Amino acid sequence: MKFTMHPERWDEVIAEVEEAGHTHVPDPADADFLIFNGRPRDFPDPLPEGIRFIQWPFAGVDHLIARGVMTPSVRWANAAGVYARPVAEVALGLIIAQFHHFKATALAGSFAHKEKVEATQQWLFRDKTVALFGAGGIARELIEMLRPFGVRTIAVNRSGHEVAGADETFALDSAGDVWGRTDIVVLSMPLTDQTRGLVDAEKFRLMKDSALLVNVGRGALVDTDDLVQALNDAQIAGAAMDVTDPEPLPEGHPLWAMDNVLISPHIAAPAEVARMLIGEQVIANAAAFERGETMPTEVDVEAGY
Repeated sequence: MKFTMHPERWDEVIAEVEEAGHTHVPDPADADFLIFNGRPRDFPDPLPEGIRFIQWPFAGVDHLIARGVMTPSVRWANAAGVYARPVAEVALGLIIAQFHHFKATALAGSFAHKEKVEATQQWLFRDKTVALFGAGGIARELIEMLRPFGVRTIAVNRSGHEVAGADETFALDSAGDVWGRTDIVVLSMPLTDQTRGLVDAEKFRLMKDSALLVNVGRGALVDTDDLVQALNDAQIAGAAMDVTDPEPLPEGHPLWAMDNVLISPHIAAPAEVARMLIGEQVIANAAAFERGETMPTEVDVEAGY
């Protein structure tokens, strides 16, 4: 098939897809499928009639749906699972850093604060419970990474279907008691109408006061104002996140000043990683499309992911 990449060309991706037998064309009007790697405002309008499917090289699609770019009028595929390993690595790093108060330790600036820092240490993962809300590729990778630490893992997904490697699995609408049993809550689910603001004041009241919240999914999974209040009220012990709401988080926001909050600026799956990993997924999706099958990462626009 003929394909184009718009608006930015990633030469290494184009070369990889061409090696699989597809032909790159510079003009979207001549293409059978489009690799769209821009902002909503960059989307071709109108979309050329010859475009049969569109590949989005990242996982999250909520902003494309909200802006009316991603619609059921044409088939879409995203990069769900492609970046599972790097995002899981960042999640593990955030867990370890926050569990052992690395930010507070670094900010202490002196051994004089040693006793204060030691008083808040939890020391060992062993026998802790980690709940993973969103049980896709990121969660499955993280479950394996956590195994040597001796933790108990709970997976929470939409269906409740058993997740390999997890000690327990719950459907999201049946996970009410999970919040109070968990030492570390990890969010890696997509943002949909059902999950927006999932972690709010009610959930914080259910959580242990020693619990940590880690978000590598989407910022709006968490009600930010409620998070600030929960931290101020010591309802939870701390939070670590690679995503925020709003994003970027404004300078001077209260979360920046909290020594029990660790924020990385959405670096878990940057464009550099996408350039390295997306080509194989594009090829697999194109092959499935040509066979008349559902693409491996085809988006259900109505469901929101």
